[in-house]
Amino acid sequence: MNKMQLKFLSRSENEVFARNVVAAFALPLEPTLSELSDVKTAVSEAVTNCIVHAYDGEEDWVIVECELEANKLHITVSDSGKGIEDISRALTPFYTSCPGEERSGMGFTIMQTFMDEFRVTSVLHEGTRVEMTKCFGGTAQADAR
Repeated sequence: MNKMQLKFLSRSENEVFARNVVAAFALPLEPTLSELSDVKTAVSEAVTNCIVHAYDGEEDWVIVECELEANKLHITVSDSGKGIEDISRALTPFYTSCPGEERSGMGFTIMQTFMDEFRVTSVLHEGTRVEMTKCFGGTAQADAR
């Protein structure tokens, strides 16, 4: 088992950094390009949610934690921002808390689609935590089809 933690400010330029660090951390599992792309996309969506929604335009910390276990990569992306009032509503495809902006409301749906396990927890005024797991070697997604 191997673990890592990455802490950075909620700036848009740090999204690319975070997804590439997580992708590099996953390399010992010998992912396919498709698996690696899934991980990078899910991390990008999770980090972008923190940057856009957690702190109302202010800068604060985003934390990405990863753990390699057998053929699995566990990823947690968390913030200490405003939290999500209604998680089930936020998980609805096309729902956006920023209707006046150019947001598709598909971030959580994309994360759920590309990862094998997905969970969101949130406490108002304390923050949000997105936990995702990707299984490598085609076993989990092949079973789901």
